[in-house]
Amino acid sequence: MALMTGEQYIESLRSLKTQVYMFGEKVENWVDHPIIRPSINCVAATYDFADNPEYSDLAVVTSNLTGNKINRFTNLHQSTEDLKNKVKMQRALGQITASCFQRCVGMDAFNATFSTTYEIDKKYGTDYHERFKKFLIDVQDNDLTVDGAMTDPKGNRGASPSGQEDPDLFVRIVEEREDGIIVSGAKVHQTGSINSHSHLVMPTQAMAEADSKYAVAFSCPSDAEGLFMIYGRQSCDTRKLEKDADVDLGNKKYGGQEALVVFDNVFIPNENVYLKGESEFAGMLVERFAGYHRQSYGGCKVGVGDVVIGAAALAAEYNGAQKASHIKDKLIEMTHLNETLYCCGIACSAEGYATEAGNYQIDLLLANVCKQNVTRFPYEIVRLAEDIAGGLMVTMPSQADFRSDLKIPTESGKTIGEWCNKFFVGAPGVSVENRMRVMRFLENICLGAAAVGYRTESMHGAGSPQAQRIMIQRQGNIEGKKAFAKKVAGIVE
Repeated sequence: MALMTGEQYIESLRSLKTQVYMFGEKVENWVDHPIIRPSINCVAATYDFADNPEYSDLAVVTSNLTGNKINRFTNLHQSTEDLKNKVKMQRALGQITASCFQRCVGMDAFNATFSTTYEIDKKYGTDYHERFKKFLIDVQDNDLTVDGAMTDPKGNRGASPSGQEDPDLFVRIVEEREDGIIVSGAKVHQTGSINSHSHLVMPTQAMAEADSKYAVAFSCPSDAEGLFMIYGRQSCDTRKLEKDADVDLGNKKYGGQEALVVFDNVFIPNENVYLKGESEFAGMLVERFAGYHRQSYGGCKVGVGDVVIGAAALAAEYNGAQKASHIKDKLIEMTHLNETLYCCGIACSAEGYATEAGNYQIDLLLANVCKQNVTRFPYEIVRLAEDIAGGLMVTMPSQADFRSDLKIPTESGKTIGEWCNKFFVGAPGVSVENRMRVMRFLENICLGAAAVGYRTESMHGAGSPQAQRIMIQRQGNIEGKKAFAKKVAGIVE
């Protein structure tokens, strides 16, 4: 099958029987639901990106498994150049969508699972690696979107998976059969899960032998029997339900999406199982996936950051303040922070290396440094954007007020809309509506629904800050650095 277009992707979702719930009710037509559709449009952008000759060098690659042309989002990285192009592609898509385009988690899960299953088979003589290759070939040939599902609810953080009062707080094997396994549990805040054709499920942390029932990795279709999803709400999400919703949305076309994914005794056939009790490999799979995904943030968040910086500059211009020295300095600082994130994403890619399976792994230390910076810099970029924009971004009347023809009973006889347009004028030659639009966009990206895919996700996506600090400690080679110091200082012990 050829690469899909965005429209073909959207139509392919209609054939799925995915069970989606929102606001306490089942959503029958989730593909066209006004709250969900912007996130679907964002995934569709990854397909149209590959269909655009301007970006084909970044978005389209040759599969090492089949020799066919495939979308990079289904690719196994074959070189450091591949790793760098992944980051460049993510930045470009962030610039186009100003949101989370959701396919990164699947791509990162593919590469982590590919190399880990190879090493499990090497030790135990299992056939996980061949099973996974067959699954991935199907994904590549059909240009599917796959949710990489790692994060469990975890319950009591002080207890292990097997030590929880409720055993379903980590995804687990409930029953082993000759033809497969039965799994129960859930994955939380899953990016793009509803918009995916399939799920690739991985453990959420390193596992002890006592937790072997929780050391499980598998794939399954999004509409598997017993699998359902509850949509995670976002700030200002119901604005999308308002009549003629437009200006107040900020980013009208694109958006992100997270959901609770529940597995209620779901059957997984053997051919779709890639880890089943080999607990010592759970940590390897987690570490490799986390590394790839932390690299990803040096691309996608930078692309969105480019749009935020542009919007802040527009707000300053529309306010008539673009020539002020402090405005120029804040835009410089925002750019400096954003490009530093990009440097980290490129650096961990350039220092990548081949795994035993043959695909390329990023430098784990630099990837974790990249994500540690992402937990900080977007917050400062957003703070500066809010500073430049001014208080209007959170106190402005609604779109309905600006367009209202209701007359207020005062001497002038002006309408609500006339009063709003009179008092919210900005720099000469700038329409009030355009000033409104950039303010609403900044509100959306800094505080509203889009903040989930930029500001807040920058903190918790791919692991919260302490997770990176633990990896930096492991990878930082303090003993090696002490040896350098001893040698230079002439210390002999």
